[in-house]
Amino acid sequence: MKSVIDAGWHHFVKVAELGSVSRAALAADVPQSVVSRHIAQLEGDAGSRLFRRTGRGVVLTELGQQLYPRIKGLIAESESFADEVRASRGVPVGDVRLGLLPSTVPELAGPLYQRVLKQFPQVRLHLTEGSSSQLQEMLDQGRLDLSLLLRDGGEISADEPVLMEGALCLVVASSDPLAGRQEIRFEEVAKLPLVLPGDPHPLRERLALLARKMGLTLRIAAEANSIRLQHEVAASAAGYAITSLSIAPHERNRLVALKIVEPVLARAVVLAVARHRPHTLATREIHGLLLSMAPEVLAGGDAA
Repeated sequence: MKSVIDAGWHHFVKVAELGSVSRAALAADVPQSVVSRHIAQLEGDAGSRLFRRTGRGVVLTELGQQLYPRIKGLIAESESFADEVRASRGVPVGDVRLGLLPSTVPELAGPLYQRVLKQFPQVRLHLTEGSSSQLQEMLDQGRLDLSLLLRDGGEISADEPVLMEGALCLVVASSDPLAGRQEIRFEEVAKLPLVLPGDPHPLRERLALLARKMGLTLRIAAEANSIRLQHEVAASAAGYAITSLSIAPHERNRLVALKIVEPVLARAVVLAVARHRPHTLATREIHGLLLSMAPEVLAGGDAA
């Protein structure tokens, strides 16, 4: 079933996104003349230009900027309706937007994509990598259908199945004197120069609250808003990171993770579902697939 939106408007959106008629034609696998003719026809019908030429391509005019979000929304709605009609025959079809935590990408992204291609060939899986707070925001905004998120102890809700449980660790350079240990008390951690996410951030808030309760003051040596950056700082011996046990295999010669104890800071990877997007047969099938395969895959990679 084809989209009910005219092909010219599809080309309009593609040109707007790519900033080039030639790149839009290449993406649509049609001659450039076809795209140019459609744009000219739309501009003729509108009685005004939709694009303005620049030295680097084209940009939307004021009218084009007004029309773009509306046309894109109509196209998405049309395609969703077409997917629903096909899915009514019992075949999962359509787009599924899934958010993955950086620590889960190496173990989960490839196997999941392969399974989806094999079991649900008409499902288009869109993967997005981001921090838990970034993915939560995208989920709340309806930009994702499903997402893996981090939940600290006591924050897990009944409608968010746990895929893996773990604990926060102190990540140190393999050359550091602490690298020979397996555990470290939080009281010791608070005295170390730490590299943490910048405020506001749930982990930063959790650690600060615990420190206050214990009469401690955290030493913040640096701020970095990604696990990769935090690990790089730790590997350089310029500070100590606090993350889940998520050291990638290629980093294990540079970094060591020590479990934080007294207290143990529990953390879980959960599967959350968007509350403001319609759930289709495709999203339900991918949800079920994640529940069946993710716990084993993540446990094998220590991705919590």
